[in-house]
Amino acid sequence: MNAPIVISPVRKSVRVKAPLAHAFEVFTSGLTRWWPHDHGVGKKPIRTVLMEPRLGGRWLEISEDGTETTVATITVWEPPHRLVMIWQIDATWKPDAAMKSEVDVRFTADGPDTTHVELLHHKFETMGAEAGASMRKDVDGGWPGLLERYVQQAESAT
Repeated sequence: MNAPIVISPVRKSVRVKAPLAHAFEVFTSGLTRWWPHDHGVGKKPIRTVLMEPRLGGRWLEISEDGTETTVATITVWEPPHRLVMIWQIDATWKPDAAMKSEVDVRFTADGPDTTHVELLHHKFETMGAEAGASMRKDVDGGWPGLLERYVQQAESAT
């Protein structure tokens, strides 16, 4: 009998010099302000990257011709403390509704004007061993720069 595949999660955290509600708002409703438009998986060129801020909402890329590409679907929506998304991207960075890795983002106040943000990207094994390992490697290297862009935007807009 084969042992189940286990791929370690990616854990990243940042401290944002901004109040809790603001940090959550910039991450979610303000996604288009910090997510680089050249990091897309859909049709190019990208006009807007946005998150529909609600349970069942989507992380969307909208190309200049209006084509919408779903990147993720929100499965937990607890503002301003937490959101969880099913990441629907395959290991070749193409949209694929069958992909089910998960991004869990938690926001914790660290005083009135500072927020600790923890990001957990996991469940890569749902993609299969090779594809899951490839995605894990890519997001482990990608999330730090993306979170730095997020921090800069959240702190500049307070």
